[in-house]
Amino acid sequence: MEQFFASGRAVDVVLAVLFVEALWLKWRGQRWADIAPALLPAVLMMLGLRAALTGMAWPFISLPLALAFPVHLYDLRRRRMLQKQA
Repeated sequence: MEQFFASGRAVDVVLAVLFVEALWLKWRGQRWADIAPALLPAVLMMLGLRAALTGMAWPFISLPLALAFPVHLYDLRRRRMLQKQA
């Protein structure tokens, strides 16, 4: 189990689940423009985690984590605007 996490394979499983979730949401009728901002922060955080688990240099850890925050803020703002329209 230790090797499963140290190799980053655990993160690969989570990324696969996020991909399946995106496909499921699309199949349920949501637009890619709504799915991507909702799931992208999680994907970016998982990429940062994978980089940390596999011992990559700090920029490969910090960059995806830093990018996740503005994408999350964009998604929150977008959702607020959609609620005001409804």
